[in-house]
Amino acid sequence: MRVPLMRIESSPSLPQSADVVVVGGGIVGTCTAYYLAMRGVKVALVEKGFIGAEQSSRNWGWCRQQNRDARELPMATKSLDLWEAMAGEIGESVGFRRCGLLYLSNDEAEIAGWAKWRDFAASVGVTTHVLSAQEASEHGRATARNWRGGVFSPSDGIADPQRAAPVIARGIMKFGGTVHQRCAARGIETAAGRVCGVITEKGTIKAPVVVMAGGAWASSFCHQLGMRFPQSSVRSSILAVDAGAQGIPDALHTARVSITRRGSGGYTLAISGRASVDPTAQNMRFGKTFLPMFLRRWKSLKPGTLEGLRSGHESLARWKLDDVTPMEKNRVLDPRPDMTLIGETHRRAMELLPGLKGAKIAANWAGYIDSTPDGVPAIGEMPGLPGFILAAGFSGHGFGIGPGAGHMIADMITGQTPIVDTHDYRPERLEGSAWGKVAAF
Repeated sequence: MRVPLMRIESSPSLPQSADVVVVGGGIVGTCTAYYLAMRGVKVALVEKGFIGAEQSSRNWGWCRQQNRDARELPMATKSLDLWEAMAGEIGESVGFRRCGLLYLSNDEAEIAGWAKWRDFAASVGVTTHVLSAQEASEHGRATARNWRGGVFSPSDGIADPQRAAPVIARGIMKFGGTVHQRCAARGIETAAGRVCGVITEKGTIKAPVVVMAGGAWASSFCHQLGMRFPQSSVRSSILAVDAGAQGIPDALHTARVSITRRGSGGYTLAISGRASVDPTAQNMRFGKTFLPMFLRRWKSLKPGTLEGLRSGHESLARWKLDDVTPMEKNRVLDPRPDMTLIGETHRRAMELLPGLKGAKIAANWAGYIDSTPDGVPAIGEMPGLPGFILAAGFSGHGFGIGPGAGHMIADMITGQTPIVDTHDYRPERLEGSAWGKVAAF
């Protein structure tokens, strides 16, 4: 794997039964299992590769309210409190800190858009500060240039993608759940029209509830069950530089480049929104459905390579439950980064931040960001199969809102009032058009 990742040990044996099986060991799956285990639910988490090895360790690590779509903002707000509580609950840090997020711009229209969001956010109790030119330049003094304006969200923060999901998985085991790596879920067992278990490569776990939190693999898994879940992925490429730079904000966004301080003291560098669209059978199948999303974001996207076909996560093929599946053939989605984009990102960062000059590239990697047609995750029981709960399509926002999503799913399963309203996340909404509904941020 190209991306740095903390490794953990699995539970010693696969249970014969559980109250809930969670499929997928990314941030959403681990948080779901974690909050279930905390309530005394017998939960088993199965992951085809390693905990946190795909997009949950390949993102920026931002845990933000700033510029969230209105449908996601309540979950983002709740997630910040949950992130903050985790270290005390687990007894081990997930690298979370409320360092604030800084946005700087010389584009008057962009600044006006941020100010409009500030006014909306204030109406729901979220504080963000619109910065004057003088204030923006002072906050951004590490850039050694003047700015027309910006925003600063003091209560937002970052967590460490390298260790967050693995540490939360340890929390699952601390509270009585089990975690099983290199244990791909091949399919679902049903009885009397509802879920009754999960067939894995290591055996069957009987369970009345299954949560599908498989990230970019979710749609192909649903396809095996005869379910239509419109999902498409783009390949994003980022890099990290070594520690040593001083005076640089922990989290800074500009149109040119965005940076985040990592737990190691180094920085992650990326160009926001830039990605490659790799052709696959699945994204061609759902191409018309994703047209509104594409028209909103086409300037940031470029045609990709055959990397998506090689990876196998967006196949429409059917697989046998007693044979090796695509998930076992590719344990970890570790696509090749776009080295042209990596070079451009590094060059832009060196131009923007003099303090980074001389910092060596420590690693570069790519990851598949899975999205829904409207850019809002699909969370809820799938129509036609009681007991099968989908939690996917987080559209590049999953890391920050993962705790809130996991808590909400645990609420739904245990019959408690959900931590946030579930209406906007219902999977069945995707049966309609996304025109006019694509998330703004």
